[in-house]
Amino acid sequence: MTGPRSTGTYLDRIIADKREELERLRRERPLEELRERMRAEPSALDFEGALRGGSTGLPQGGRVAVIAEVKRASPSKGRLMPEGMDPVHLASDYTLSGANAISVVTEEKHFQGSIGMLHDIRVGLDGEFSHGRPPLLRKDFLFDSYHVEEARAFGADAILLIAALLDGEQLYDLLAEAEALGMGTLVEVHDEDEMAKAVNAGATVIGVNNRDLRTFQEDLGTTERLAKFVPEHCLLVAESGIRTAADVARVAAAGADVILVGEALVTAGDVVAKMKELHGR
Repeated sequence: MTGPRSTGTYLDRIIADKREELERLRRERPLEELRERMRAEPSALDFEGALRGGSTGLPQGGRVAVIAEVKRASPSKGRLMPEGMDPVHLASDYTLSGANAISVVTEEKHFQGSIGMLHDIRVGLDGEFSHGRPPLLRKDFLFDSYHVEEARAFGADAILLIAALLDGEQLYDLLAEAEALGMGTLVEVHDEDEMAKAVNAGATVIGVNNRDLRTFQEDLGTTERLAKFVPEHCLLVAESGIRTAADVARVAAAGADVILVGEALVTAGDVVAKMKELHGR
């Protein structure tokens, strides 16, 4: 598989680091080692099915599912999670608060995440919630089949694929590889061309990122603009810029079936109360 596309944005800096990381990981943790780990992992949970359950009641009726995100830092905002906040405990709070799925940002250099953190959360939640836990989404800048197998080997039930980084054939191939391993996918788009690419590749869960990759400004109008291009059989996920119940209502009115919220939760102080607010309780 060829490498990721240039975007002319900050993503290019991240991807340059991810290329170097990939070369190192292929040496340090070869595919056979990943596949051995994968054989020891429980089967992946149904990501799309969990999202279709809905959870957040809205004043005008209907329900919106919630993907709650474990995100230590970001390039634009710096450190987000307070020092001493345990990612496993945070994921437990999300689970107790009714999250339909949990996103774990695993990129190391720019977001201070790790693939090990994803596995720790998987093990911790399985131990605490023997009756069942939300599916885990690996959120990272993935562009190679190695990344897909790595995600499954460390406990991911689903992966994020960013349409801006991939051409149509690459996106199709990675979607197929994830499906072959039993994983779900969330395909992220930023504009009409990327939306068409996602739909043509067969994505059924499509996320609209409301953050402009060039300016880092957030605009919920992006979800409102792109929602009309999502086929009826697909789920629309609104990402970034969602901080209040009013924001949830706005993107839901535009057609979002799911919201993905990270920064507003990890910086809230009282995560459980913030989840209740987003749930409209």
